[in-house]
Amino acid sequence: MKLVSWNVNGFRAISAKPEWEWFNSCDADIIALQETKVHPEQLDETQRNPEGFSAFWQASHVKKGYSGVAVFSRQKPLNNTFELPDAKWQGEGRLIHLEYPKFHFFNVYFPNGQQNETRLNYKLGYYDAFLEQAEKLRKDKPIVVCGDFNTAHRPIDLARPKENEGVSGFLPIERAWLDKFTACGYIDTLRQVRNDEKALYSWWSYRMKARARNVGWRIDYFFVSSELKDNIKDAWIENNVFGSDHCPVGLELDI
Repeated sequence: MKLVSWNVNGFRAISAKPEWEWFNSCDADIIALQETKVHPEQLDETQRNPEGFSAFWQASHVKKGYSGVAVFSRQKPLNNTFELPDAKWQGEGRLIHLEYPKFHFFNVYFPNGQQNETRLNYKLGYYDAFLEQAEKLRKDKPIVVCGDFNTAHRPIDLARPKENEGVSGFLPIERAWLDKFTACGYIDTLRQVRNDEKALYSWWSYRMKARARNVGWRIDYFFVSSELKDNIKDAWIENNVFGSDHCPVGLELDI
């Protein structure tokens, strides 16, 4: 089973670009998008429900043109839910949960903490609420989660760690949550496959020609719970795919 995740930074914008041909050539069983910034009713039918997929959209209801996630699945899931259970973490259109026979799948656009301390605290609270929900469902079957986590975990996961130690996205408190997450038995699949290979990034600032110089961050991930460790067949970054300030990341599971 092949799964791909991409923060597209605006679905309507990217779908109008030649780079969106990526979608038609993608052979993944599950395609997960973040930061779609769109309500599905703003799209035509072929965009909302591409042929050959079951489509799921979750939009922000607190602000238009903000956040949003989507999943296109070739296999119809057993069940689907949207957002986290607690209303405190609902409204921004950040999460889609699909249940498959062998695992629970989450596509999540985690909050960004750069705006101010309030948003940083919201991000950390959202992290904890997500982990609580994942652990609850994990009692039933394993977990697969992908998306933009908005945090680089280790110094190897960004080009300039020293310069960014005080920046949200690489703060010690954010990285500590990823430490806690992995300590709970969630495996960073790219590192499982590629070990400590350097210069593997999934996001680049639009400023200072960062992408051309590969001055990036790895903030987009696929994690699986430890029950699926032996099912990881491959994991990768598609850094040759353009159209967004992020690039797609992928996972292949032997399920």
